[in-house]
Amino acid sequence: MAGVVVSGAQVSYISQDCEEIPEFLGRKYGHMAKRLDLSFNLLRVLVIIDDFRSFTEDILRVSATPSEKEGLLRSLEGLKTFSYLEELILDNNLLGNDLLLPRLPHLHTLTLNKNQISELESLLDHLAEVVPSLQYLSLLGNVACPNELVCKEKDEDDYQRYRYFVLHKLTNLKFLDTRKVTRREREEALVRGAFMKVVKPKDAKASSEAVSLSPEMNYTPLPSGSRDLTNHRGILGKCRYIYYGKHSEGNRFIRDDQL
Repeated sequence: MAGVVVSGAQVSYISQDCEEIPEFLGRKYGHMAKRLDLSFNLLRVLVIIDDFRSFTEDILRVSATPSEKEGLLRSLEGLKTFSYLEELILDNNLLGNDLLLPRLPHLHTLTLNKNQISELESLLDHLAEVVPSLQYLSLLGNVACPNELVCKEKDEDDYQRYRYFVLHKLTNLKFLDTRKVTRREREEALVRGAFMKVVKPKDAKASSEAVSLSPEMNYTPLPSGSRDLTNHRGILGKCRYIYYGKHSEGNRFIRDDQL
């Protein structure tokens, strides 16, 4: 098939702009592939509604009901036929927080670099369930992985806390991203990993929408008469108070012999 590169037990289907794993891949190579590379495609999660319109992952997260979620088109559904898979490369796709992997008991290597994953805990819980043999995981280039590749405001301390949390969830990992898991990290994750959860910042857009939907505020620091710049209101009157103190402007013209 066009676009497929096979070398022994390694199958590559790169840069084909596919939104789901083609059926022929599993049918032809699922029984023998141990390494599958699906980098640089358009793998994502789509929602199928009654009229067969497809909505993107963002719409799913905002508006899909539980009944609609049962009708999801899972872009990774085709992995079910790769029963002997040991390595899976899904870099540079459009996979987000709703990605679902079938159970792959032999999978020890998974790379999800440069996708659209922002929620870490749900992903780790899912991986712990479906890929129990996982030893190597890479999430570089995702918002869920806090480092300077994603945000310049993140530093090594942020990244280290992230590592502790991942190792707390996936205790069998030997490599995370580009670094080997050390004994000290594993011990630290055991003690403090549960408290190292990276909190996702609030979506600025969602916050602005929430403000727009809130009841109108009647409070203003200015009186009602000052709101309209074209309608000035002033008061003209006679001041009865005269200041005769030493700081009065008139004191500058009093001579010493008059004091």
